[in-house]
Amino acid sequence: MTTETKPGSRERLLEAAATLTYRDGVNIGVDALCKAAGVSKRSMYQLFESKDELLAASLEERTSTYVATLLPTADDGRSPRERILHVFDQLTSQAAAPDFQGCRFLVVQIELKDQSHPASRVAHRVKENLTAFFRAEAEKGGASDPYLLARQLILVFDGASARAGIKADTPTGLITPTVTTLLDAANMR
Repeated sequence: MTTETKPGSRERLLEAAATLTYRDGVNIGVDALCKAAGVSKRSMYQLFESKDELLAASLEERTSTYVATLLPTADDGRSPRERILHVFDQLTSQAAAPDFQGCRFLVVQIELKDQSHPASRVAHRVKENLTAFFRAEAEKGGASDPYLLARQLILVFDGASARAGIKADTPTGLITPTVTTLLDAANMR
C-alpha cells in the first residue's frame, strides 16, 4: 500500500502561479491564484510576502527544469556549433506543443515593465545565463566575435519563441537555417 502525500500549500501556490501566469499573464489576481491552489489568501501571505514574491519563487522553481530541457549537458562530446544548434532544436520541439505560449521568462520580462520586479529579475538572470552559454560556446568554437554572436543568437531565440508563442509563425524549418547562417558568418566550428 503506497501513500501519496498531497502537495503542501506552498507547492500548490507555486504550481498555480506557474500555470495561471503562463496561460493568462502576470496580472492574474491573488483571488484566482488562491482559488486555483485551494489556499486562503491569509495562508498565501504567510508563505509569501506578496504576489510579486510568489511569482518570482514560481519562476525560480522552474529555472532548473528549463535549463535542463534546453541546454545540452556539459562535456557531451558535441562541438560548440552542435551544442548551440541543440538549444534551437529544443526550442523548435517546445514550440510544437499546442499549449506553447513562448518562453515563460521572456513573457514575464515583456509583461512586467518594471525591471526591478522580483519576477523580472529572475527572468532577466535566466536570459542572461542563456546569452552567456551562447557566448561561451562561441568562444570555444572560435567565433570571430563571440559577444556579437551571442547577442544575435539570443535575439533569434527570443524572436522565434515570441513568434511561435503568439502563433504567428513556427520555427520548424526556419530557425536552423537562420542560426546556421549566423554561425557560418562568425566562422564558428
